[in-house]
Amino acid sequence: MKYILIFIVFTGLSCPKSFGQDRNGVLKGKVTFVTSQNVYVKFETTENIQIGDTLKIASSDISCIIVNNKSSNSCVGVLINGCEVKKDDDIIFTYVIIDITTKDLNNNLDKTVDSTAVKTTTSGTQNTEEAKDLERISGNFSVATYSNHYNIRDDRHRLMSRFSIYADHINNSKFSIETYLNYNKEIFSGTDGGTSNQNPFKVYDLAVKYDATPTLSIAMGRKINNNMSSVGAIDGLQVEKYFGKNYAGAIAGFRPDIYDYGFNSNLFQYGAYIGRSVNNENLSAQTTLGIIEQQNSGQIDRRYTYFQHSSTLFKSLNLFSSFELDMYNNLTNETYRLTNLYLSARYRFSSKFNLGLSYDSRKNVIYYETFQTEIERLLADDIARQGLRFNVNIRPLKFVNAGFSYSQRFQSDNLNKSDNLNGFISLSQIPTIGGSLSVNYNKNSSNYLESNIISFRHSRTLFKNKLFADFYYRIVDYNYLNNNITASKQNYYGADLSLNIGRKLMLSVSGEYLTSDLENNYRINTRIVKRFNNQKKKK
Repeated sequence: MKYILIFIVFTGLSCPKSFGQDRNGVLKGKVTFVTSQNVYVKFETTENIQIGDTLKIASSDISCIIVNNKSSNSCVGVLINGCEVKKDDDIIFTYVIIDITTKDLNNNLDKTVDSTAVKTTTSGTQNTEEAKDLERISGNFSVATYSNHYNIRDDRHRLMSRFSIYADHINNSKFSIETYLNYNKEIFSGTDGGTSNQNPFKVYDLAVKYDATPTLSIAMGRKINNNMSSVGAIDGLQVEKYFGKNYAGAIAGFRPDIYDYGFNSNLFQYGAYIGRSVNNENLSAQTTLGIIEQQNSGQIDRRYTYFQHSSTLFKSLNLFSSFELDMYNNLTNETYRLTNLYLSARYRFSSKFNLGLSYDSRKNVIYYETFQTEIERLLADDIARQGLRFNVNIRPLKFVNAGFSYSQRFQSDNLNKSDNLNGFISLSQIPTIGGSLSVNYNKNSSNYLESNIISFRHSRTLFKNKLFADFYYRIVDYNYLNNNITASKQNYYGADLSLNIGRKLMLSVSGEYLTSDLENNYRINTRIVKRFNNQKKKK
């Protein structure tokens, strides 16, 4: 009965009334710089972005950055909702486009409307001609090295290379391609030497999509479906159809191998989903409900339904919820098992103050065919690991940001319990010397460890739009509750330099020196990134 109640409550969130016009515009940006507290995002223009608005990572459905400062083509913000971003991540901002009449259009065409995107009808109402079948290509290629040098252990080195590309409507056709490839190789020095990751090459995304009609798309290959991201990558066929604000989709293919992430024809899966998407002036919401069956060598491995909802009301209240409900168990009489439940809410009282609260409950996912020898142990240890998190962000002064968060992990047997306290304050423009300064404190307590970490970071531009620098100092104090382990205090000194060689080529070098009671180490990391993009206009 409780699962039915959960379903009714969240399904109700997906059927709100329409508050106004339902046509949105989308601005696409890219993360150019990340510090411990601030994220810098570059756009073609920020005309429609206001301080206090929220930005999303392109691959996520929840708001991740709240804007606290902006210029004509860039924004500075702080992370929210526990998101993580890195340089070159794609960012999107959705805003409302207000329909205007032909008379207004003629009066303001040269100021506010791109004439190539507007078409008027005989009734005098403006319609937007969608940018259909326009080639848009973006991606990046990076090579990085990570070297750790120890005075009492063997050195470790790692080489990593990444290649990603999204080619939308290639040559103005109905075909699109996306891919994300990764190469990761570890090398150990010392008397014996050696390497790890004997299969270092991973394919995380490699798919072709065909837009048969503006509302029907077909994808083939390895791809994560944004409307069912909890399922993970799917090797096979995906079909999706929109019916106005409603949509439906189906998948048939295979799960990647659980050990090496390669292709495994024994792990067949199939499923379907339905959803609804609403976008208007006061409400943006998306809800998806689906069911999946996963097999192993023809036998049922897992069968479950999943639900996901995200919404923003009046640009102030952000809600996100998801759950997975297993519906197959071949060992006990239990029919349903709530595997994952996650709820979060954030309310922006103003551009200077917002509050967030989240709760999650997770159990081990059981695959009845894959884990045959461990099923009894997993079911006997079927304990939900739960978490509660509260956070607040404030901007008391124009260039001052501060935040506080508290999170707790717990489970019914009192094992794996932890409390985490985190606070920060940052000054985005230091008088006289420029740059930004941030101070962060973190305290964690668990069943076996207590830690206190305080860090200071100064970020600045050395040469405008060319060279950026980060300098930091961090003190880490570990106290192991097991008396046989000695407490440890560590000091970290580090610097990061990022050089924009060209508009699409970046080189970064970072160094860090660690001193402690046990050893003194240093690490050097280098990374070069080549970005590319191209957009052709429709002929």
